[in-house]
Amino acid sequence: MRQHAFLTGGTGFVGGHLAHELLAGGWTVTVLVRDPDTRAARQLAAQGAGLHTGDVTDPASLLAGMKPGTTAVFHAAADTSVWSRHDARQTRVNVEGTRNVVEAAICAHVKRLVHTSSFSAWGFVHGVLDETTPRSDAGTWINYIRSKRAAEDIVLGAVGHDRLDAVVCNPAHILGPGDRHNWSRMIRMVSDGSLPGVPPGGGAFADVREVARAHVTAFDRGRRGHRYLLGGEDLAFIDLVREVGRRLGRDVPRRPKPAWLLKAVARARVLGAAFGDQAPDLTPQAAAMICHHATCDSSLAQSELNYRFTPIDTLLGDTIAWMRREGMLT
Repeated sequence: MRQHAFLTGGTGFVGGHLAHELLAGGWTVTVLVRDPDTRAARQLAAQGAGLHTGDVTDPASLLAGMKPGTTAVFHAAADTSVWSRHDARQTRVNVEGTRNVVEAAICAHVKRLVHTSSFSAWGFVHGVLDETTPRSDAGTWINYIRSKRAAEDIVLGAVGHDRLDAVVCNPAHILGPGDRHNWSRMIRMVSDGSLPGVPPGGGAFADVREVARAHVTAFDRGRRGHRYLLGGEDLAFIDLVREVGRRLGRDVPRRPKPAWLLKAVARARVLGAAFGDQAPDLTPQAAAMICHHATCDSSLAQSELNYRFTPIDTLLGDTIAWMRREGMLT
């Protein structure tokens, strides 16, 4: 009998790869979508996924989508904004939305929920992070960090009260084919010569394809109530930019911008956006995150989920090749 997955966030970067991985593994997949007529939703349908219109902030739509016989819920939906004007919306999606997904999963008697979190949920930890590292209060003024942490607590709290079986995956910085909004933006800026500077941070870079595989393995083999850090090769952002420049034949900055300068620019950009609806391209929250070097130890995921690193050369090569095929690079 085929296993049935209910997936939130399937039109996103990680969720799209997760849908592909599930379908390739013989699962039947129902994807929660707000608009079934978007390009991403149509692509999922073409791959064989079923679409269910709804939203994580609408409990009734979740209950209607988790049909009897749903084996697993993969909760990858999230609001990743780093602009304080979006904090209330982000909290509704990341915190209340996760609570709604958890309650619906409990009502549907699913076998397990696999929750997509982030290594950002630990805050700004100095040194190498692992699953036993205490959370840091540094960075919790950023609502993205605060809301991802709260969402984790909801999931693990349901496990602790014996209401739900769940596993949490905590990816680091994610690269790979299919990225239209994250690190691909930096690659496009290198390509067209518009990159204004490089932040002084860095961290572990995960392959989105391996992150998706780890989620599926977490359903089968992950330990109940455990978190799994999904990292990769550790790299300073300046070294990543240099490698992109080398591959594209473009000049790039020789050294990173100082943190104080980026943070001052961010404050100015937010002031400039105060009377408009367009999000600034740099906010104080984003500046703080990209000035931090965040690395992690993924040995637990490697040993228990067969999680694998992709060398940064291969990962960048695959990402750039995909972007060229999609016409995203000049």
